[in-house]
Amino acid sequence: MAELTCREAVAAAIAQEMRRDPSVVFLGEDIGAAGGVFKTTVGLFEEFGPERVRDTPISEQAIIGAAMGAAMTGLRPIAELMFSDFFAVCWDLVANEIAKSRYMTNGQVSFPLVIRSANGGGARFGAQHSQAIENWAMMIPGLKVVAPSNPADIVGLLAASIRDPDPVVFFEQKSLYGTKGAVPDGEHVDTLGTAKVVREGDDATIVALAAMVPRAAEAADHLADEGISCRVIDVRTLVPLDTQTILSAVSETGRLFTVEENPRLCGWGAEISSIVSEECFYDLDGPIVRITTPHIPLPSADNLEDLALPSVERIAETVRVNMG
Repeated sequence: MAELTCREAVAAAIAQEMRRDPSVVFLGEDIGAAGGVFKTTVGLFEEFGPERVRDTPISEQAIIGAAMGAAMTGLRPIAELMFSDFFAVCWDLVANEIAKSRYMTNGQVSFPLVIRSANGGGARFGAQHSQAIENWAMMIPGLKVVAPSNPADIVGLLAASIRDPDPVVFFEQKSLYGTKGAVPDGEHVDTLGTAKVVREGDDATIVALAAMVPRAAEAADHLADEGISCRVIDVRTLVPLDTQTILSAVSETGRLFTVEENPRLCGWGAEISSIVSEECFYDLDGPIVRITTPHIPLPSADNLEDLALPSVERIAETVRVNMG
């Protein structure tokens, strides 16, 4: 087992897949000799050269358009958008072309491509560079949506995304880039559409994603000291969604709390809450509770951003009050 940071895990996954498959190419802003603005691509340019690791102009439309064309003609491109907020600039290509063309051509044209992006808050980048936009992507039919929380999952799920025949939007929570974790040696490939139980518990289920997973797990540790046993589930993949793991946990614990970085309105937790209420309503011992960021642009001031994002303390207090 190797100990890697999340940013090192990104480079490790891309290198693993580029060594395995010569059709994998990588393009984006400053990903080459500079090693990426978040240093997630260090060493790739030196190993694979300018033909397969291509720096692009500062144009999200150019990056995604080139990736779309490459995928249509037999390559497996990985495209990096520096900040996920910038999906807004090229949303027509993502939502109206890439997501729909396989369906509209009756399978004659496929799009085996991955769009990676730094996502979410916690790094003091302000309202235009800190949005968590998983809910933007998951509402578009034809896109798969992945958001890992640790280095091992970054390697395994990114490898699975690159090998997938469909377009995958892969979100990397930027405040996690410096965190470390063990990654299996050798080739590591995970399975899309699988959630993980990261902590067992009997009294309540807490469902979280990306940076909210370690916060939920820490909150569960505090609650355990008070006699409240919480099962924590890392969703990992929003599309496809592992409803079986979530529904099974809620049926056994009788309570559901979702912890999401998205603004409250139309967040992914609302969809999971809807599914749970339809599928196992009579197993619930109390109302489903969503712990979210308010429906506001995310502040850049340290104390205000910390107040807006779900914290360990807010998660624990919300569960405590509702379980009381």
